[in-house]
Amino acid sequence: MTIGICADHAGFPLKEELVAYLRKKGYGVRDFGTFSTDSMDYPDVAHPLAEAVLAGEVGCGIALCGTGNGMAMSLNHHAGIRAGLAWNKAIAELVKAHNNANVLVMPARFISPAMARLIVRTWLGTAFEGGRHQRRIDKIEPAR
Repeated sequence: MTIGICADHAGFPLKEELVAYLRKKGYGVRDFGTFSTDSMDYPDVAHPLAEAVLAGEVGCGIALCGTGNGMAMSLNHHAGIRAGLAWNKAIAELVKAHNNANVLVMPARFISPAMARLIVRTWLGTAFEGGRHQRRIDKIEPAR
């Protein structure tokens, strides 16, 4: 599976560590940027990541910014994206098991690289439970 990843300037150092980690684990990685710690606007990388997930160009996505909130807000403007913010193992598990997040968002300024790796490993290794959770997800997007 290929995983899309993006970060703003606050998340850039952690993104670089996660790209190396994912490749070491055998995942393909498509990096949407940013590529430095120079100040930039997170929507500029969030929107292309969301579009790639929706188009099936990547299997899922990971996004990082200072708090994770800007990325989550930008990503969740795309119908069909379920970007979930996780800052520990338990939240990472639930955001997949209960919400079937197709993009994992992390607060780069508030977690360590070791915690980020644990969050990613947990999220990727957790299955969606379906059932009552699918019914709830179906209510997120309005009927077309």
